[in-house]
Amino acid sequence: MLNVSDVVVNYGQSEALHGISFKAERNEAIAIMGRNGMGKTTLFKSLMGVLPIRSGSVEVDGQEVSKDESYRRVAKGIAYVPQGRMIFPTLTVEENIQTGLENSKTKHIPEEIYALFPVLWDMRRRKGGNLSGGQQQQLAIARALVTDPKVLLLDEPTEGIQPSIIKDIAKALNEIRKLRQITIVVSEQVLSFAMDVADRLFVIEGGRLVHESTRADTDEARIKQFLSV
Repeated sequence: MLNVSDVVVNYGQSEALHGISFKAERNEAIAIMGRNGMGKTTLFKSLMGVLPIRSGSVEVDGQEVSKDESYRRVAKGIAYVPQGRMIFPTLTVEENIQTGLENSKTKHIPEEIYALFPVLWDMRRRKGGNLSGGQQQQLAIARALVTDPKVLLLDEPTEGIQPSIIKDIAKALNEIRKLRQITIVVSEQVLSFAMDVADRLFVIEGGRLVHESTRADTDEARIKQFLSV
């Protein structure tokens, strides 16, 4: 479903990603683990078209999207939940979700969205800026889901969120896969969350993927060494 091949990204004259390659199948979840500054957000922005790639390719469901602008990638099946959530603070919860329907044939929020995130139904008239961090994260995921994606990218979804809400988000992501058979790619530093949602785990260091394992074969102690400062 997602095929990333030899992606190189520059910041000015400096090379930030050095030939990143991985594949994610339909209905598979993978986690890209790594410390801050290792290239996770750069990778996700390049997959979404926020940052241009210098070389390499990105394919979604067999379609090359490497040269497409972000909105075209959305139309081809990529949804992105950025680090920091980036919801609209002055819009209501309902209005925030509706922004994801901008290019949709329907303007109605699917019932399953509120079933996945009941708190959003309860707070649908509340301004996004008045939600807690965990509620804003659920809102950002809901907004991405209404685009009906084939691939869902989540950049550090647990950042600044309390443990009970992290478990709720993991449960929702697993339910989303059952309902929609979509591919999920998540960047993360919280190993317990990654182990709850991902079939395979990668580690990125210095803009290179340096480790890959299935969840069943993951050596958690080794992953924690990669994540330690």
